Amino acid sequence: MDSKPTRTSELGNKRSFRKKVWSTLDVRYSERKGISFVFNISLSILIFLNTIAIILNTIPDLSQNYHTLFRDFEYFSVAVFLIEYLLRLWSCVESRGNSHPFYGRLAFMFSFWGLVDLLAIAPFFLSAFATDFAFIRMLRLLRILRLFRMSRYFHAFRIIKNVLFSKREELILAFSFIFFLIIFSSSLMYYIEHPVQPKNFSSIPAALWWGVNTMTTVGYGDIYPITLAGKILGAFVAISGISLFALPAGIIASGFNEHIRGYKSEQGKVKCPYCQAEYYLAEKGKHVH
Repeated sequence: MDSKPTRTSELGNKRSFRKKVWSTLDVRYSERKGISFVFNISLSILIFLNTIAIILNTIPDLSQNYHTLFRDFEYFSVAVFLIEYLLRLWSCVESRGNSHPFYGRLAFMFSFWGLVDLLAIAPFFLSAFATDFAFIRMLRLLRILRLFRMSRYFHAFRIIKNVLFSKREELILAFSFIFFLIIFSSSLMYYIEHPVQPKNFSSIPAALWWGVNTMTTVGYGDIYPITLAGKILGAFVAISGISLFALPAGIIASGFNEHIRGYKSEQGKVKCPYCQAEYYLAEKGKHVH
């Protein structure tokens, strides 16, 4: 007779423990902020050390002399990341919108952060079957993307995200115009220079390298026009690049200015203790009953 209450109690304890696990792993959760912060900071340090290890491992002397140390550190890191990923997969059903035991976990697996977490451990297991180890080692650098989870803890990161999101349409328009001009000018340069420089301007994709270098005013000097028409076009593209690439910077600066002004306005608001109406401190004398 007591089996049903006992089973319900066990289920409740399991859900309670799972909720605690999720609240520790997910920095957005409203509970266990201190524990979650310590855990995620520790994880971020491990990710940062992994990035340093990948960089140092490319130095031949260090790679040979400390091969065992690098290998053991990789084993330890993968074990931590694997346990963390499995815990996230198990407890993600406690998050808002992912409560279904199957579809909730499936949604987590194919979410942006779920894929980033998976990429943190996938290279280790793929190396057992892969032949291109350089590509596998490059994939390990994607672990650094996980540091962006910590952006939720810092107001500055949230400001950057909000500004970029609020100005997304203007930025897309600006970069689309830049992309169009690079394609158009590179194609035109190909038809001008190809007859006299068939090796350097062998195709439009080859001319795109010149277009990007000139538009960004980098100017490596490996490919350049020699005809009068090509030089005139090159000068026009270089001058256009200076002004066009200032557009995204201006849009982002405008977004920061708007965000800061809005933030200061919100900070200057107070509530009337009598009518609960909001007004600015500067207008305190005007607010009467």
